Amino acid sequence: MSHAREVLAGIPMPVSQKSNTLKFYGGILFTLAIAAAGTVASNLPVLDRIGAMLTSILIAVLYRNFFGYPESIRTGIQFSAHRVLRFAIILYGFKLNIDVVLKQGGWLLVHDVLSIFIGISITILFAKLFKGEKMLSLLLGIGTGVCGAAAIAAVSPIVNADDEDTALGAGIIALIGTVFAIGYALIRPVLPITPVQFGIWSGISLHEIGHVAAAAATAGPNALENGLLAKLGRVFLLIPLSMILSFWTRRKNTQEVAKRAPFPWILIGFLAMSIIGTYCNIPKNIVSDISNVIGPFLLAAGMVGLGLHVHLSHLRSRALQPVLAMLIASIVLSVFSYVTLWF
Repeated sequence: MSHAREVLAGIPMPVSQKSNTLKFYGGILFTLAIAAAGTVASNLPVLDRIGAMLTSILIAVLYRNFFGYPESIRTGIQFSAHRVLRFAIILYGFKLNIDVVLKQGGWLLVHDVLSIFIGISITILFAKLFKGEKMLSLLLGIGTGVCGAAAIAAVSPIVNADDEDTALGAGIIALIGTVFAIGYALIRPVLPITPVQFGIWSGISLHEIGHVAAAAATAGPNALENGLLAKLGRVFLLIPLSMILSFWTRRKNTQEVAKRAPFPWILIGFLAMSIIGTYCNIPKNIVSDISNVIGPFLLAAGMVGLGLHVHLSHLRSRALQPVLAMLIASIVLSVFSYVTLWF
């Protein structure tokens, strides 16, 4: 970033330094361009079912495997994959209204805690039985239990996950979650539950906020409101879960590695944005633009940076067992959450 400061100060830069600066900003613009293309393409039939983020990741993965990794602009891509992505997660905090969760959804937190426990534990258990990769399985379990790709992106630096695992996890969770959301909407008319119960069921069992909104909206505004409230409880629980994971990582690793384990500052920023969005008098349209437009777009750009590390040849060898484990966990979570509606 010193290059940027020198440019702003009017200090002449050597040719090589100017070239590095252009490559840096070129890499960032490259990820933003793919995210923009993914956002536009997500309005097309079929792609409108999987959303802008997954579409952007798919474009990035296809580019990587057909044209190779763009080494000349690596620094900018890495900046998007880490710094921009983390900033997007911080902005994601605007989606969490702490006051609403604590005052209106307190009783739903019990269901949300169970959802997180089931999502993580069942995924890890079956991944171990299937001899699947531990890190990818952990990320998929967290995505299943908490809030999809956003949770995976948030905890990845805490558990020292690499870029390929993070991108694979985010893409898989978005795709599987979309399938489940469509399935919920299709079976809703034959289920013996009220619209409010359907909304709550969606909120405590589906993977991402977008999935909950898509499914619950089919049952009406009351279902949508209760579904989002239940889901926000799981987003809220991302904060203590990340603290637990940070402590666990430091205890598990050697003393030397533990010293390098990052403190989850991203969650501090996430909580700060939640507090600002909840208790500060910010116009609702501004909060909505940040949480529903700017934040998701930057999240997609960050995921593009990660997606450029994914080798399609690795999908079958690395992802099959974790995906099967996650599917089982998702089904168990759906059934368990449905049964608990009656208690």
